[in-house]
Amino acid sequence: MVSATDIAFQSALDPDDASTFDLGSVLPEVKGLGGLLDIEYDWDRVEVPSSLKEFEKRWSTRRHPLDFSGVWRFRELLPFAPPEQIVTIGEGQTILQQNDYSGRYAGMDSGQLYLQYEGMNPSGSFKDNGMTAASTHARMVGAKFAACASTGNTSASLAIYASVSRLFKTIVFVGSGKIALGKLAQALDYDAKTIQILGDFDDALKQVRAVCQEGSIYLCNSVNPFRLEGQKAIMYRVLEGLGWEVPDWIVVPGGNLGNSSAFGKAFMELKQLGLIDRVPRLAVINAEGSNTLNRLWQQGLRWNDGRPDENLIGQFYGEMDAEDRRAYTLATAIQIGRPVNLYKCLRALEVCDGLVTEVTDQEILDAKAIIGAGGFGCEPASAASVAGVKRLRREGTIAPSDRVVCILTGHELKDPDATVAYHSSDAEKFATQSKFSNVTEFPHANAPTQVENDFGKIMQLIDAL
Repeated sequence: MVSATDIAFQSALDPDDASTFDLGSVLPEVKGLGGLLDIEYDWDRVEVPSSLKEFEKRWSTRRHPLDFSGVWRFRELLPFAPPEQIVTIGEGQTILQQNDYSGRYAGMDSGQLYLQYEGMNPSGSFKDNGMTAASTHARMVGAKFAACASTGNTSASLAIYASVSRLFKTIVFVGSGKIALGKLAQALDYDAKTIQILGDFDDALKQVRAVCQEGSIYLCNSVNPFRLEGQKAIMYRVLEGLGWEVPDWIVVPGGNLGNSSAFGKAFMELKQLGLIDRVPRLAVINAEGSNTLNRLWQQGLRWNDGRPDENLIGQFYGEMDAEDRRAYTLATAIQIGRPVNLYKCLRALEVCDGLVTEVTDQEILDAKAIIGAGGFGCEPASAASVAGVKRLRREGTIAPSDRVVCILTGHELKDPDATVAYHSSDAEKFATQSKFSNVTEFPHANAPTQVENDFGKIMQLIDAL
């Protein structure tokens, strides 16, 4: 346990390791479970409101940058940064909306399915919630360079914070051919130095961790515990949108597992502080071609009081290496074979009595089309959440009367090619992108209709609609 005034970060995942590190340290590598650090606060020294409802007072002071931020208006719940050091660009102006169109598709009762749309963040994805916190810590330690590996959203987010704040220069590592062009365009446009590795995301992450360690460069992937602190705020806004009532389920796509890890930590802390009386259940949804967590979960891997079966994990990764098994999915944002936050996610699943499942690329793109027709354009990975609810409803795990919140992680324009290909019924394009796509049907396609440049024929077409 460390104090709230001189907060350190520690390898708290290992119950036998109470090592702490000064707040001014630049993310040292540690031994133990996953080699990850955790943030633990001495809540007795933090002035936390007696009720979450007290945060509503800041709605009237939104001209103040910290109160405008959908992360930092909850700053008492992530109290590691002096206010004058906080880096914010207005992140977190997101929407929680009840959506019956998607709900009916998933098999939910009217009024019971909600979409938390993170595509309205400045860079177009949920990553800004974490990057404002990571950028703040980078400023606190005086970082001159920051780096990340990315399937696209992380690089776009880091690049926009660097370009707006001008506090540090940015290097982003991406895999060769493993990034949606809409996301790559952001990194390029926001003046980040982009390095394309001849490999996938896992290769890029391995390299960037080594580069940052050797070159004393600030690492902004979700191995960074401050990233997860910021991402907790997504759950604060969900509760805010529900009038501070706890839903029955939070359903989230699973890639590097930073969101699920952050959500579990948020609810663990809120329950500890007496600010909620129960926690929701958590469902993490993998893509079929990128399903490390689900496969390990089905083999019995659990948190086990902080001692998950590392032999099982090691054997699984050994088989991956021997078979050169890589992640393949059209949902590129969750195309990750070695999720770095595996251990923290297992903790979150225990805290939230959670579960894991997977959905096919076909299910993802069908759900994406439904979400779009219901008013929210999202990137493919986002749609895994609604596809997951549909599957869990079919299996009887989620009841139609449960209150369910699906996290939509990124904006539709992150990957417009997938949208156009689906509505054009272009199975060949999907087949070249992912050997696990299996996308051969387009039941919700909305292709443009060609007509001659003739007023009468145009009117005939409209009358036939």
